[in-house]
Amino acid sequence: MSDFHLDLSPLKEPLGFIKLLEWLFAVFAFASCGGYKGVTTLLVSCHGVVNKTITASFSYPFRLNTVVFTPPDPTRCNGTWTDVYLVGNFSTSAQFFVTFGVLIFFYCMTALVFYLGYMHVYRNGSNFPMIDYVFTLCAVFLWLVSTAAWAKALVDIKISTGHRIMEEIPACKIDGSSCVFASVTSMGSLNVSVIFGLVNMILWGGNAWFVYKETSLHQSNSNSSKSGFYPATSGI
Repeated sequence: MSDFHLDLSPLKEPLGFIKLLEWLFAVFAFASCGGYKGVTTLLVSCHGVVNKTITASFSYPFRLNTVVFTPPDPTRCNGTWTDVYLVGNFSTSAQFFVTFGVLIFFYCMTALVFYLGYMHVYRNGSNFPMIDYVFTLCAVFLWLVSTAAWAKALVDIKISTGHRIMEEIPACKIDGSSCVFASVTSMGSLNVSVIFGLVNMILWGGNAWFVYKETSLHQSNSNSSKSGFYPATSGI
C-alpha cells in the first residue's frame, strides 16, 4: 500500500461527509441505549404495612427476569411476600442493537482514516470501493433489522415495568394486600436510540449511491453508455 497522505478534501464530498455523520450517529444510537438505568416503583400494603415503597432497578442489557423488587417488611406481612421478579429477557435485541452500533462506529473510523490518507489508492483501481459498497448495503439491512428488533423489545420493556406489574405479583392478590403502581424512570433516551437507529439506516441508504459511484460497476456502466452513443450524421 502507498504511503499515508493526509488530505481533508474528502470531507467536503458526500462520500466523506456522510461517513462522518454515520460515525457520529452510531455513537448516539448505542450510547443512548447502552447507558440507560431505570427504576420502577410500587406502593405495597399488606398485613401491618401501609404504602411501603418497593423498587426494582433495571438497566442494559434488560434481563428483567433477573431483577427482584426490594421487599416490604416481611415480618409484618405474615410471610405472604416472596421474592418478586420483573418479567422478560430482552438482552438479545438490546445487545444486537448496541453491538452492531459499536461495530459501525469502528468501521466508520477505519473508513475515514482510509478516505483521508489513502484516497489516492481508493480511487486508483483497487477493490476497496467494492468492499465498501457491499458493506454499506449490508449495513442498511442490519440497521433496519436491529432497530426493528430493539423497537419491539422496548415496547415490551415498557409493559413489563409499567402498570401491568401488579398482574404478575401473587402477593398483591391476597386478601388484605394491595399494590399500586407509583412510577418508572423516563425512557426518553431509549426512544431516542430507536430514532437514531432509523436515522442511521437512512444515512447508510443514501450513502450507498455515493459509494456505488466509486466502484467499477458504475464506471463500467458509464463507459458502456458512452460507447453506445453515436452522433447523428446528416445525409448527403
